[in-house]
Amino acid sequence: MSGLFITLEGIDGAGKSSHIDWLEQQFVQQGRQVVRTREPGGTPVAEQLRQLVLNEDMSDLSELLLVFAARDDHLKKVILPSLAAGKVVLCDRFTDSTIAYQGYGRGVSLNVIQQFKDLIQKGLEPDITFVFDIDPMIANERMAASRTHKDRFEQEALDFFNKVRHGFIKQSQTSARYCLIDSSQSMDVIRQQLWQKVVSL
Repeated sequence: MSGLFITLEGIDGAGKSSHIDWLEQQFVQQGRQVVRTREPGGTPVAEQLRQLVLNEDMSDLSELLLVFAARDDHLKKVILPSLAAGKVVLCDRFTDSTIAYQGYGRGVSLNVIQQFKDLIQKGLEPDITFVFDIDPMIANERMAASRTHKDRFEQEALDFFNKVRHGFIKQSQTSARYCLIDSSQSMDVIRQQLWQKVVSL
């Protein structure tokens, strides 16, 4: 059985976590082996880099380099071996987040990001990318209600998240692998849309 690479994207507060839980349960019930992971992170080295990216002040380019360093380690140690073994990889964020946050949000050159993507991914793309879309004001209210500590990204101004949201929407229009989900819908409706995309492969 071939591996399946599914990524979940969206601005902070869009509600990815609850849906990745549900997707994992569905695949396990089908008898599939599931590897659940995240970016930045997923390996001991990448998790250390994650803490730097989320909590330490740095230049936009330094941020980008650390994200891709973490991704390189993550791909080689977790994602690629899992896919080769026929497992389902559910990843909370991947390169689409880099393009949205560092590219559209920070203003880093999209061409530079693409060069690093080509170097590290060597043509690898997810089979499915779910983009959870929500108004940044609503997302901010959700975070305020559920989190006592905000990382460096979560503390950004509303204008930053509007740019990031725009970046996700733009990307979702470029390939059939994307599935844009309106996060304001009910949980049941969203889950139905998620599974329809999965079974369409």
